[in-house]
Amino acid sequence: MDKPQRGYWCECWTEDLTEETRPVLRASFDAYSAPQADRWVAVALRTISPALDPDASQEAWEWLYDGRITTRKALLRAEPSTVALTQARTRITWTIRPVLFLPLAHRHGLAVPACAHQFKPHAGPSTDTASQ
Repeated sequence: MDKPQRGYWCECWTEDLTEETRPVLRASFDAYSAPQADRWVAVALRTISPALDPDASQEAWEWLYDGRITTRKALLRAEPSTVALTQARTRITWTIRPVLFLPLAHRHGLAVPACAHQFKPHAGPSTDTASQ
């Protein structure tokens, strides 16, 4: 990749609703198409739905049947999308945002400083207990 590429940054957050703590990032994913982005959320929802309580499971399946279409249309318009459900005292939120992925510099073929070739990996911590 030598030019910026359009894509989607996806995240999954959880939040304990009974405590005043910040949400916790549980997973992230870089998708290069709207279908790939919403599929990431769909796979997660299908995976956890058997363990959800009836209300949360219904929320999950409503998104899978109807909300996913709305999400896909928003992503194709380059709009962010959020999917959230509440299981007991935990809110789980998936976010998908349009982004530009920038190319990274590669080291292949580049001249590296001479000291880089002097590096020798060590075998790990010493097992000689007499010197400790």
